[in-house]
Amino acid sequence: MSYAIIGFGKIGQALAHAFARKNIDVTVAGRRPPEALQVQAQAIGPTVVARSLRDALEADTIILAVPFGEHPEVAKALPSWKGKTLIDAMNTLVSPEELDGLPSSAFVAKAFAGARLVKGFNHLIAATLATDPAAGGGHRVVFLSSDDEDAIAPVAALAKQLGFAPVKLGKLNEGGALVQARDGVWGQLIFQDLFKKAQ
Repeated sequence: MSYAIIGFGKIGQALAHAFARKNIDVTVAGRRPPEALQVQAQAIGPTVVARSLRDALEADTIILAVPFGEHPEVAKALPSWKGKTLIDAMNTLVSPEELDGLPSSAFVAKAFAGARLVKGFNHLIAATLATDPAAGGGHRVVFLSSDDEDAIAPVAALAKQLGFAPVKLGKLNEGGALVQARDGVWGQLIFQDLFKKAQ
């Protein structure tokens, strides 16, 4: 399984730290050319490699960590997203009208036709996401939701591999609504730094 993070701002870099901590290879790409990201990528760890957007999109699993308004441009980079697992780590405070009344991730899914979309890794602030998720005899929780039941399993496996405790919240319009903004208000589980005791 190959992984890429699209967007190398605070959240993208925090996620890169999570991969580096476990020595898992990950490609990173952003608006700037790969040469401009390489120094930051190398500073995070040897398993983090900056590449062009085109090269990064060859990964099997892609974490979308760009500002919400930029996702349509990323979506245009591939003619089809069939066979790709897309993890939506973005947040937005745009109005429901601008999202056609859909949960934000369901709106994103329309742009990435064919992708298996999972909402995840978006409810923690970057500084928290970048730190070791193992603490206090437990593991930091990450919430996952998707309208594709089969898509959650590999993302949950990745979360565990990164040291997190995945908690499935169900479909995007149910559990997914708990970790997004609606009517300018954050969902109940957003920014909740929770731990699950090791078993």
